Amino acid sequence: MTAIKTIGIIGNSTKANAADCAVELAQWLEARDICVLFEQEIADVTGNPGVERHELAGRSDLIVVFGGDGTLIGAARYAAEKEVPIVGINLGAFGFMTVVSLSEMYETMERIISGDYTVSKRMMLDACIAGEDYTALNDVVISRGSQSRMIYMETYVNKQYLTTYKADGLIIATPTGSTAYSLSTGGPIVFPEMNSIIITPICPHTLTNRPIMISQDATIDVLLLSVEKKASVTVDGQVLKILHTGETVSVRKSRRSVNLVNSPFHDYLEILRTKLGWGG
Repeated sequence: MTAIKTIGIIGNSTKANAADCAVELAQWLEARDICVLFEQEIADVTGNPGVERHELAGRSDLIVVFGGDGTLIGAARYAAEKEVPIVGINLGAFGFMTVVSLSEMYETMERIISGDYTVSKRMMLDACIAGEDYTALNDVVISRGSQSRMIYMETYVNKQYLTTYKADGLIIATPTGSTAYSLSTGGPIVFPEMNSIIITPICPHTLTNRPIMISQDATIDVLLLSVEKKASVTVDGQVLKILHTGETVSVRKSRRSVNLVNSPFHDYLEILRTKLGWGG
């Protein structure tokens, strides 16, 4: 493990205790001779000097995220480019990626700065949407949006025709994203360190259109054939684009990946059971 000398802190400023927690952790780290950088959004709330997110990733050996999975996903796109590990401190009620609670934070950080930690390497997706490029940790979702009718999506895998989905939409997800939107539409739960791509239709007109898992090396092309003339495309629920009839979304495994620090107290199966309420 690389020695950790500088830690970047990102926080969801809309969370009531995010700023206080960030400042308290920063003071604790600085007392242990760790340099701390605040991302600009949380710095504006705490009154500390801040740096932009892309700069933070380049200058940090580790990034700590205060918030929920959405906050972590937003940070992941920057951290992945620099291969900086991320640890998520959960300030919300639910989170598959922000796996460290506030009560566990200091003991977890003690282990991390001493080098006693492991990471889970998570694959990402590259999506080309009508000629524009984006990267996703969870999923790329094509949906009918505000349109009243189902949309038609002619779908190919490695240039071979799969089917034309007539549905409310289509989810193309990573294993990490298998417990997000894809799960709510009937998709499978896939262990996050597996490398595969999941295609899940949303409310398909034909009930035999089932979720399908394909190779990590595949390229998926989805051509919009819709009488409504357009559809919505979201990347990790954070980037929204409009797709017009005749335009294509192409998705493949990214060369980037995200290194998420594992909880030293809870394994993935325990997190899965807890978050989904199994056995209760």
